[in-house]
Formats: sequence, C-alpha cells, structure tokens
Amino acid sequence: MGTVLLVIHLLAAIFLVALILLQRSEGGALDGLGGGSGASNFLSARGTGNFLTRTTAILATIFIITSISLSLYYKGVTRPNKSILEQAPVETSQPSAPQAPVAEK
Repeated sequence: MGTVLLVIHLLAAIFLVALILLQRSEGGALDGLGGGSGASNFLSARGTGNFLTRTTAILATIFIITSISLSLYYKGVTRPNKSILEQAPVETSQPSAPQAPVAEK
C-alpha cells in the first residue's frame, strides 16, 4: 500500500511541476509549445488557461492527499532508535593471501 501511494505521489509531483512550468504568468499558456502560433489552433487561449488551471488544481489536490496519506501510513511504522552511525560496523572478511604448500619429509 505504501509503495502504491509513493508512486502516485511521485507521479503527481512530476506532472504538477511540468504543468506549472507550462503556464505563463501573462496568461498565454502553452504559447511556446507548437511554433509561431502556439497551441491556439488546438484550444482557445481562454480554454487552454482554464484547462491548465483545473488540471493543476486537481494534481495539487492529489499531491496533498497523498502527502497526508503517506504521513498517516508511515506513522505506525516503527523503526529502530539507533542511528546508522551508532551501529557497530559489520566485519567483512578479506581474502587471505595464498600460502605456499608445505612439503612433507
């Protein structure tokens, strides 16, 4: 469950950033997308702005809901109180140098 929420959260964040970067502050959303005329042939300027605004609001809502859901989900997960730095180092075995065979008399 936590993994699914995390994936949805990350996808919402990526798409939210992309949508915000597509918008222009002057209201000419998607202007630089399709060349000289922009996306005005696809949608009117007002329709494009409304579409991006609504989509941004929906993605922001999904982002907030998944943020709250993840915090509530991981609230019950217990973790050890020790820091990684406080734990004893793990001993690794190093290969020993090959020894010469002992000749028997």
